[in-house]
Amino acid sequence: MRELSIRIDPAGDGRTVLSLLRQELACSDAHIARLKRRETGIRLNGTRCYVTARVRAGDELTVEIGDEPDGHIVPMAYPLEIRYEDEDLLVLNKPAGIAVHQSTRDPEELTLENAVCHYLGGTICPHPVSRLDRGTSGLMAFAKSGYIHERLRRQMHSEGYQRVYLGIACGRVDPPGGSITLPIGMAEGSTYRRAICPNGQSARTDYETLFFRNRFTLLRLVPQTGRTHQLRLHMAAIGFPLAGDWLYGAEDRALIARPALHSYELILTHPISGERIRLTAGLPQDMRSLMDGSNAAVREKESK
Repeated sequence: MRELSIRIDPAGDGRTVLSLLRQELACSDAHIARLKRRETGIRLNGTRCYVTARVRAGDELTVEIGDEPDGHIVPMAYPLEIRYEDEDLLVLNKPAGIAVHQSTRDPEELTLENAVCHYLGGTICPHPVSRLDRGTSGLMAFAKSGYIHERLRRQMHSEGYQRVYLGIACGRVDPPGGSITLPIGMAEGSTYRRAICPNGQSARTDYETLFFRNRFTLLRLVPQTGRTHQLRLHMAAIGFPLAGDWLYGAEDRALIARPALHSYELILTHPISGERIRLTAGLPQDMRSLMDGSNAAVREKESK
């Protein structure tokens, strides 16, 4: 079981264990409630203690931050491209075509949750920090405990946790850069599709044209909020849907069999060590072929 310990300095003399858990270790109330039920969840100088206990300078407070196995995710073997791993988190390069979460409609479907659970030995239930759509490729992080997940979740959409995507839009995007601030809500009559609506949740996407070629624009996309389908919907809303986006644009499987969106860069601050981690993953082949002209369907349309 993963544990964290802190040594109480003179400034902490007389504080309660509860205040240290909340402020120094950033434990959520839900995590603290779980710790209180564990025999070794919270220990002061090696002995189980109440959260109302007061500490003295020189004391050592130890808490468990790992999860107890619950078995709700079935481990399934699948090759993973791991880009970073330590005892608290891992970052992988997700291929397009695989879902992140298990579905109640098809509980036997292989997902990244199943694959990561298998990779971690079948006893640790992984926590996706941010979700990528089934068709989206690229970098995504999994926390190895609910505690780390919560710490990373609090960083989202701040300098502590930044995501940069590459997308390929149809046409020459004009203006070539800027910010899209359009609210997003559920589309009428749908439980899946999103729409731009005045009473929706606020959403902002910053975009920048990298280059234009073969009737497509390669874009740098930075979501400043985390709404479902945000990047896809925002680009479609300004008249430049992503190539292959069957939901908000036009499907053309000869060009690309999924929305042309890739999680290119992930920058995060490690919640335990404070280390700044920056990772990148280059464009997958199906998106490169749209831009370099090697896609046969692109060459055929260019010749007409």
